[in-house]
Amino acid sequence: MPEGPLTERERQEVLRSHMPDGRITAIPVRRPARLVLLDQVARAFEPGVRYSEAEVNAVLRGFSANVSVLRRGLLDEGFLECDRTRYWRCGGTVEV
Repeated sequence: MPEGPLTERERQEVLRSHMPDGRITAIPVRRPARLVLLDQVARAFEPGVRYSEAEVNAVLRGFSANVSVLRRGLLDEGFLECDRTRYWRCGGTVEV
């Protein structure tokens, strides 16, 4: 898979192979594929809503047991931001 933006077909293939039942089976090494997964996870967070760490963890548990890796990925890639006590969605695809 090339290192660049993915086509819709490639995005769907990433989701089929890494989230076949809605739960993440493996986090891709390649950044474009990893971003597809993180974007899918970010959609579970409502824009404009502030979440506690416990609430974020509860949402992430629906995708993987390794919530700390997912949370760190969402923060590092700009899908979530946080202050000392709250998290909020700041990136990713928004359904309209």
